[in-house]
Amino acid sequence: MKRKASILAVLVFLALLAGCGRDPELQTDAELGLNPQQVEGRRIYKLHCAVCHSAYSSKGSKGPGMKGLYKRPYLPSGLIANDQFVERSILHGRNMMPGVSLTQQQLDDLIAYLHTL
Repeated sequence: MKRKASILAVLVFLALLAGCGRDPELQTDAELGLNPQQVEGRRIYKLHCAVCHSAYSSKGSKGPGMKGLYKRPYLPSGLIANDQFVERSILHGRNMMPGVSLTQQQLDDLIAYLHTL
């Protein structure tokens, strides 16, 4: 009986470990540990931002990647990495990036998601 429990424990550990190495883009909201606001922000991100900005990479396709956005002292634009400047860039655009029309709730949800990257 102990042997079966040990084998089961090892299998569970390996399954969890395998999930940790998965591409975050392919992980579910639950696997990423997102709360409801962040889930909505992720949906908005996919709709408006993901075409140019990779969420889980520091390299983007047309624009910079967003991985670690708030862990850096400065945004790719050179502005301070804080909510005020991120919101301004989203709403009004910057350089080649067009502004995006969002409600305040959508903006709050998107910012909450960006903080998880």
